[in-house]
Amino acid sequence: MQILHVVSGLDPKSGGVSQALQTMIKGLSALSVRSEVVTLDDPQAVYLQQMAFPVYATGPTKSSWQYSPNFRSWMDDHVAKYDLVLVHGLWHYHTYGTYQAWAQLKSKKPRLYVMPHGMLDPWFQRAAGRKLKALRNWLFWRLIENILINKADGLLFTCEMEKELAEITFRPYLPKSKKVVSLGVESPPVFTLAMKKAFIEKCRGLNRPFMLFISRINVKKGVDLLINAYLRLKAEGIELPQLVIAGPGLETAYGQEMQQLADGDPDILFPGMLEGNAKWGGFYSCEAFVLPSHQENFGVAVVEALACSKPVLISNQVNIWKEIALEQAGIIEQDTENGTYALLRRWTTLTSDQQQEMARRAKIAFETHFTVAQASERMLHALNRN
Repeated sequence: MQILHVVSGLDPKSGGVSQALQTMIKGLSALSVRSEVVTLDDPQAVYLQQMAFPVYATGPTKSSWQYSPNFRSWMDDHVAKYDLVLVHGLWHYHTYGTYQAWAQLKSKKPRLYVMPHGMLDPWFQRAAGRKLKALRNWLFWRLIENILINKADGLLFTCEMEKELAEITFRPYLPKSKKVVSLGVESPPVFTLAMKKAFIEKCRGLNRPFMLFISRINVKKGVDLLINAYLRLKAEGIELPQLVIAGPGLETAYGQEMQQLADGDPDILFPGMLEGNAKWGGFYSCEAFVLPSHQENFGVAVVEALACSKPVLISNQVNIWKEIALEQAGIIEQDTENGTYALLRRWTTLTSDQQQEMARRAKIAFETHFTVAQASERMLHALNRN
């Protein structure tokens, strides 16, 4: 089977779709599936040089819709040669251009699937501060996206909760099929002292055990909830590990606001984006991983923490929370300040033995639900059913 993956971009700083797609392609290749990718990226983008599969970059783009005239012409010339086209994500020109190129084919039409990656979650339409974006999405849905969703051969979801949430957001919503294929995360590299050293070098001020947040510094991730809950517990005299908030976005208005909210507290550290050895050093060295997100379709970093045998303290808006609760691999609360307060407080009340047992369960959760081999088999099975 030869698959064309269509995605708006592969920049790792823009979110988890890039990483999820790379892992997916690697897993499928082990099952003799050949994958190629077409994107709206600028062909000169440095991160494209790191990709281990063919990438056809048709940018640069114009406007926030990421329009590129080169994309449609490339699709018209090449789309018919593939067995299957898989569109990742919504709301950019790649969805419209893909459907137009696919629909005009008279013969040898490849099967067409869409993987929304959480972009049909109702949170995006309801969240405060997103009224204009919510209106834009509604208009795009009426004019463009519903045609792709309802005409494609089917939708693919990363977990059962994503599938359920997608059903309540927009109308008309009449996909031909809906399949849960999950995502897989590669097993982490074996821990080395070089990892710990790289992390410590990035995280100046670290001097005792810590909890780790790794994600974009963005309002969706609940960073403000985390800082406020941490400071509240600290003011009450609760003994806490240090808190490391790592990820891109410190230079944004929200990122600056979060650093001001921390008010120079020496126990709240902002090392920026962690990559390579520094990232794995953070995962392996932390007590627990924390992510009180308002909306998380899957949570690659959550699963990476599980793979490193780290308990995860998450909100119930992280869509894989049921699997984590089933395996007793973490603590789950509401995505509110009181819920985040409860996350941290409950962790501090566990005995050392209880924390170690939760860490053991974390690795079991990863091996039971989230390996690349499992996800790849599910994906291939779903795609071969039609």
